[in-house]
Amino acid sequence: MWIDIAGLPVERLVFSPSPLAELGSALHALAEPGHHPGLHGWTTATASALKADLADRLREADFLWGPTFSDVTMAFAAVADAAGQPGATLAEDLDLLDRLDDELYVDAALEITCSSVYTRGRRSPLVDAESRRMALERAAARGPRQSDFARRLLADPPAVRAWIRRLFEDCDQAFFADVWQRVRFQLAADARHKAEVLRRKGLADALAEVSPAVSLDEERSRIVIDKLSHGHTTATDPAVGAGVTFVPSSFGWPHMMVLHAPGWRPVIHYPVAAPELAGPASVALLESRLDALAHPMRLRMCRNLARTAYTTGELAAVHEISAPEVSRHLAVLRKAGLLQTRRRGRYVQHQLDVQVVARLGSDFLEGVLR
Repeated sequence: MWIDIAGLPVERLVFSPSPLAELGSALHALAEPGHHPGLHGWTTATASALKADLADRLREADFLWGPTFSDVTMAFAAVADAAGQPGATLAEDLDLLDRLDDELYVDAALEITCSSVYTRGRRSPLVDAESRRMALERAAARGPRQSDFARRLLADPPAVRAWIRRLFEDCDQAFFADVWQRVRFQLAADARHKAEVLRRKGLADALAEVSPAVSLDEERSRIVIDKLSHGHTTATDPAVGAGVTFVPSSFGWPHMMVLHAPGWRPVIHYPVAAPELAGPASVALLESRLDALAHPMRLRMCRNLARTAYTTGELAAVHEISAPEVSRHLAVLRKAGLLQTRRRGRYVQHQLDVQVVARLGSDFLEGVLR
């Protein structure tokens, strides 16, 4: 995924926390606790303390922040005179959300899957029959509750928008005000630090501070985000104010969200810390490791290599294949960084790097959810 920044002045790159974006991340963690093992204690305690009415309303609207995210929690990116700056308070962020017209709001709210039309752009379901059909079809696939919510939003946007604002405000009263009081200083400090790195050392170093998954392609004047999903946008659209906004999140890991819808200012919503493992493998390396382990013969070899070191000849004998064929399989495992090889006299021995393989569970989670 990439963002075109050709000719973009460095002062158009903004680092700033967003209370509403952080609330969206917190609601996602409550809706999908399996995505966030590091937050298990918080999600369990918060969910159990919710009043029944609020819990029911959160379930009613959960496809806005469930398995995939809508863009409504980053409304500042669609308000040109916001200059890419989120509100300083939740109320200010909600006021920015209220400034979206109904067509844009409904379109953002009902973008509940990573569909291919997201990057290309499409007309709002409020005015386009095909977009409406697709939105209702996606909502129905999530379940009857989500389907009913989508139909109500399409039938009466002002009423449902007011309902959603009250829901956010009630979340603030129930738990988020305390959360924001706890995390806002950390997020503000993170944003200031990265802005200072940008000023002193340049964009490449600032992006490296954001995440190992974010980098600068100087030759093509692009910010590149290492994600399994594909997409691109431009940071030079004057209609929404040229620039890119970087929003830190204490709830985000392992997700890194990239708002790249046409007509919206690009936003990179990044986690400030990885509570489980730092320095995730790149998607390319993760894919090579999964491919290496997907072959049935290599998988059987790994069962041996995990226990002790083997020579090529020993593996050939155990699996009743030729030594050259074993060598080809070992080369694939070695290229993926899964093997340790050492020489003992005239013998070359190979053994599975169990620590690397053990990381695959966490790397896989981060790779597919980033």
